[in-house]
Amino acid sequence: MNKIKKNRQRIAFISTHGYVAANPPLGAPDTGGQVVFVLELAKKLGQAGFYVDLWTRQFEDQEQEEAVAENVRILRVPCGGEKFIPKEYLYKFIPEWVQNAVKFIRKNKLAYNFINSHYWDAGLAGDLLSTELSITHLHTPHSLGIWKKDQMEADYSEDSGSFDRKYNFSVRIRKEREIYNNCSCVIATTPLQFEKLNRDYDIPESKLVMIPPGYDDNRFYEVGAQSREMIRKKLGFEGKVIYTVSRLAANKGLDLLIHGFSILAEREKTARLVLAVGHENRNAGEEALYRELENLRKSYGLEDRISFTGYISDDDLPDYYRASDVFVLPSRYEPFGMTVIEAMACGTPTVITIHGGLYKIFEFGFHTMFTDPFDKEDLGITLLKTLRYPSLRKRLKHKAAQLVRSTFTWTGIAQQLINTAEFRGSESLFLHVRRDD
Repeated sequence: MNKIKKNRQRIAFISTHGYVAANPPLGAPDTGGQVVFVLELAKKLGQAGFYVDLWTRQFEDQEQEEAVAENVRILRVPCGGEKFIPKEYLYKFIPEWVQNAVKFIRKNKLAYNFINSHYWDAGLAGDLLSTELSITHLHTPHSLGIWKKDQMEADYSEDSGSFDRKYNFSVRIRKEREIYNNCSCVIATTPLQFEKLNRDYDIPESKLVMIPPGYDDNRFYEVGAQSREMIRKKLGFEGKVIYTVSRLAANKGLDLLIHGFSILAEREKTARLVLAVGHENRNAGEEALYRELENLRKSYGLEDRISFTGYISDDDLPDYYRASDVFVLPSRYEPFGMTVIEAMACGTPTVITIHGGLYKIFEFGFHTMFTDPFDKEDLGITLLKTLRYPSLRKRLKHKAAQLVRSTFTWTGIAQQLINTAEFRGSESLFLHVRRDD
């Protein structure tokens, strides 16, 4: 595989919302797969010799600067006060954030080869910074306002009148269009997202590139049968375990999964559902959702078969995938779903939502199983099939692992990003890049 080599070049990543940290509290508000994506990609570029500054918002009692890994650091810039601000409302304070970031950059005489911003709040920051500093700007949306709005209006039509107030869709979509038109390149993470950017936002294909998220192949890999059995005993896994991990958010479809599991539970008495959701310091909204899930479990009489583990550490996460019989992604809306890639790399069969970007990447019955989590019978029976048929499980296990190893490692993703930046930026900017087999 080609390896990136670069001497003393500096890249600016921008990811302004959530708790961005060297060891992030995954499951905390607005802190999930995107944070993992940005950190892992930055670390891989750092290993290749680039300096990477990961710019984010400073709030609460966070330090201004934090080391992450070789050549990688987090730089935090304040705006909007000291309290946490949800990502839907952070855009109001981005101009203040940019002013403070520019002061820091000029004071410390920093120069960047290019900017890669993540999500629309950071996209606004990247747009302003790239203009102020004359830097190439690549933007990775992660999710799309039009797509999420359409999905939510279809799924919750009775509540659609409150969506714009709650999620700022009108502002978001207008700002997304500005970002996509102004930046040098828009990076889609799935074929479906590529299509929607082209069709719904009128972004020409010449301005689009698809680069999927990746996974750490040094952490997520398959183990032998004896090792897996030892891991199951350590975790206390018994029976046939269905597993998911996610933030506590309505779009993650955790309630849909419990409904679907109730169908499976009637037909497979050894089935167990393990929900690794949220974190210990839940806010009011997360606490309300958690109670709803507990009440739903109780309503089905499945208290002894559905368990909540809370936050899973990075060190333990691979073992939870390996010990499970099926990993499921039941989201109502999911731009990508990195957890599925990690589960596949660990050799675990997967069931994924049809309401997401992965739907067009994998082949049904070959790499994964598709399901509509709004149809609890479909979800439950699809899980049952995945448990019951050994030949299907074997095929899902091996074919998916082969595909993710060849397509989704962070080394390959990092190389694609550098190739894109080189193509979209100044010709002289990357004259010293060497790619050795």
